[in-house]
Amino acid sequence: MSFPEKVYTRKELKVARSLIEQGYKHELSVEGKSDFIKKVKEALEHLKTAGYYDYLQTYIRRIEEVDGMTQLRETEVAIWANKFAVDNPVDAASLFVQKASSMHEYMQGKLYYGGIAEKRSIAKRVEFLETLKDKSKDNEIKEECERLLKLWKDSSL
Repeated sequence: MSFPEKVYTRKELKVARSLIEQGYKHELSVEGKSDFIKKVKEALEHLKTAGYYDYLQTYIRRIEEVDGMTQLRETEVAIWANKFAVDNPVDAASLFVQKASSMHEYMQGKLYYGGIAEKRSIAKRVEFLETLKDKSKDNEIKEECERLLKLWKDSSL
């Protein structure tokens, strides 16, 4: 049984969910211009440092550069991201975790968008930033995590 090309119908969702429950991980691909790919690879290193890379591979198959809006493409098991979304690799890594969290909820059949779901996915993003801050040995990364955490805290007041 292979992972469905699209995850749209009940049958495709059932197959995808079954594979994930058995430990399936995507071979993550990155598509775009060289600078985009470089920034995404930096972000992926932060995910590895924090221990979230497997989580991303479970729920995301591809990160693709687009000229439009950054968004989760649930049926494609992909993140479409513009060059501005990956300009800061620490923030990009946290964005990827947020989108993977939404994809996780989509796979579980939960409401994965809108107010309450958005709060849950942002909480996962903040959790990632706290974890990266704790696990990174690089003071610049720690400071950037702290800066981003402060922005998230300030925006939630």
